Amino acid sequence: MTSKTSTLPAVRPARPAGSRLTNVRSLAFILGALAIFAVGVFLTRAVENPFFFFASYIIIQYVALATGWNVLGGYAGYINFGAAAFYGVGAYTGALLLKAFDAPVLLCLPVAAAVGGVLGLLMGYMTLRVQGVYFAIATIALVVMAHTLVLNTDYLGGASGLALMPPEAPAWAGGQVQFLFLVMLGTAIFAVAVARWIEVSWVGRGFRALRASEEAAECAGVPTFRLKLAACAISGAILSMTGAPLVFYASFIEPETVFGLALALNAIAMPLIGGKKSWPGPVIGAILLGTVQQGATITISSELNILLVGVVLIAVVAVAPDGILGLLDRFKKGNRA
Repeated sequence: MTSKTSTLPAVRPARPAGSRLTNVRSLAFILGALAIFAVGVFLTRAVENPFFFFASYIIIQYVALATGWNVLGGYAGYINFGAAAFYGVGAYTGALLLKAFDAPVLLCLPVAAAVGGVLGLLMGYMTLRVQGVYFAIATIALVVMAHTLVLNTDYLGGASGLALMPPEAPAWAGGQVQFLFLVMLGTAIFAVAVARWIEVSWVGRGFRALRASEEAAECAGVPTFRLKLAACAISGAILSMTGAPLVFYASFIEPETVFGLALALNAIAMPLIGGKKSWPGPVIGAILLGTVQQGATITISSELNILLVGVVLIAVVAVAPDGILGLLDRFKKGNRA
C-alpha cells in the first residue's frame, strides 16, 4: 500500500491591511513634512518683510512646545506644570555654549536635547512615584529650582539677564531671522515626527494603557515605570531643544521670560485647545493660539496675552472638553447616527 503525499504550492501569508495602511500614512507624513520644510525655504526667498519670520518663529516654537508637553501630559496622562523649567534649561544651555565656545545653533540643539532628557529622567525618577496633584506640584518645584539656580549664577547673567551676539547666519539662508525660522521649523517637524512615531508604535499603546488605568496596565504586564521615565525623558528633550535657539533669536535671555507663567500656561493650553490624544491636536492648538497672540501683540498689547489664553481656554473647555479634534469627532459620530 503506497501513500500519496499531496504537494500544495506554498502560500505566502498575506500582509495585514492595517500594516499597509500604516506604511502609506507614514510615507504621506514624511512627504508632507518635506513639503512643509520646502515651503519654508521658499518663503525665506519670497517674503522680504522680516517681521513675518519673527512672528512665525514664535508660532512654530509653540508647535514644538505643545508637542513636547503632550508626550507626558497628553499621551501618558501626567499633567506637567514644569514645561518652563525644561524650556529655560534648554535656552540657558544654548546661551552657555554660545558664550563659552561660540557654538553654532545646530550644535546647541542636540546638546540641549540631551540635557533636557537627562533632567527629565531625574525628575521622573524622583517624582513619578506620586500621582495627580502631587506630581503637578513637584513639577512646579522644578521650575522654582531652575529659576533660583540661574538667578544666583553670575556667569549666566543672574537676574539682569545675558546679552550675546550670535554668529552670522549662513549666506544661503537670507538672513539671521530667516535662518532661525528654518531651524525652528525643522525642530518642530522633528518634534511632531517623534510624537507621531510614539502614537503609532508599541510605546504609544503602552502610554494609552497607562493613561487609562495604571493599575490595570501593571496587571497586564505593561512596564509602567519605565514608560513613565521614557515619557519624561522624551518630553524634556523636546522642550529643552525648543528653547535652545532663543538666545540666537533674541540676542538676549533673562530668567523671568524663560521660566515665566506665560510659557507654562501656553504649553498646557495649546494641547487642550487642539486635543491632546493625537499629534495633530497640539499642532492645531499651537497655530491657533499662537496666531491669535501674535495678532493681539500687534493690535492691542502683549500684556493681554495671558488673559487671552485664559479666555480661549475657558471657552474651549466649556464647548469642547476634548479639544477641537474631539469636537470634530463628535460631529462625525452625530452625522453617522
